[in-house]
Amino acid sequence: QRQLVESGGGLVQPGGSLRLSCAASGFRLNSYGIGWFRQAPGKEQEEISCISTADNSTNYSDSAKDRFTISSDIAKNTVYLQMNKLKPEDTAVYYCAAGWAPFSGICKQLNTKGRFDYWGQGTQVTVSS
Repeated sequence: QRQLVESGGGLVQPGGSLRLSCAASGFRLNSYGIGWFRQAPGKEQEEISCISTADNSTNYSDSAKDRFTISSDIAKNTVYLQMNKLKPEDTAVYYCAAGWAPFSGICKQLNTKGRFDYWGQGTQVTVSS
């Protein structure tokens, strides 16, 4: 069974950092696109970052650019999202999703529907003093 499991969420003060992990099981992340999404209460789901393991290309939303870094460790079959300088408005449930992508391009345009086949259950991130 193909699964994604997020971890690393929690409560952090404004200005702090967290590293989220997205571990895949039942399939290898080679040649996949992996996106990180978040959804805050009352708001639409937002894709904030994406990485293509086919060519290591990445993309970020304006809200994540310059603060968040996405990376992959194929040997561990895991994708990470390093989040720095966290703000209260970053509070949300964070999800990862994966879609088969043997060629680059899956991350070129964020928030485009239909790219991802597998989704994790999410991890809560709360930024508060």
